[in-house]
Amino acid sequence: MDHNKEGKIVGKLVALAALVTASILGVSFYLSSSTIHSLLTENHELNKAIKNLTAEEQIGYATLQSQEIDGSGQLQSTIRFVQTAAGKPKEIVSEQIFTITGDVIHFDALIVKFTDEYVKDGKGRSLYLWRRIYGEANSPASGEQIEIPGTAPERYHSITKTLRMKDSDLFWEAIWDLANNPEQLSQYGLKAVFGNAIYCRMQPKQITLFKISPTGQIYPEVLDTY
Repeated sequence: MDHNKEGKIVGKLVALAALVTASILGVSFYLSSSTIHSLLTENHELNKAIKNLTAEEQIGYATLQSQEIDGSGQLQSTIRFVQTAAGKPKEIVSEQIFTITGDVIHFDALIVKFTDEYVKDGKGRSLYLWRRIYGEANSPASGEQIEIPGTAPERYHSITKTLRMKDSDLFWEAIWDLANNPEQLSQYGLKAVFGNAIYCRMQPKQITLFKISPTGQIYPEVLDTY
């Protein structure tokens, strides 16, 4: 076989492979969009679980466990970070320990709002998804993850349990993707709302409560424990 014919065959095979790949991706995108559409418009159990989310005032807290100077002369703060159940501020659903450089700690959250139109009772609902924790001298991108993007947060078990596993994965991936495209689900009454990261100086014998304002923004409230 001459080189020209061989080149044409290879070219056709590459083009065919590209066409097949594009078709698969197109079908995958269509099925994904179709499933998200059905979940948000036809899954009554999901809608009911979201509608049952109560207005929250407190979603967790953080305390300083210890502080010490490391070998390079930098202050290291060990933080206990606690998340509480949705609507149940005294019920702990997860707790994590982080060691962060410095004593001014930033807590980064994604707020996702379900509009009045979605829940159809005149009272909007919100999800509060913790993203990262980092020190004053660090960039947000270098922060440690609190929740793994795309996964179902434990505090929203009441929502996750209404979905089959594959639907749950799809739902939470779509919710987390709002961090990159805040308006992509706006046609269904969902949108991401960004505020500034919360930050506060962590000190011994204090507890930092994470509270919610009437407008859905998270803010810290520091209490002495003695």
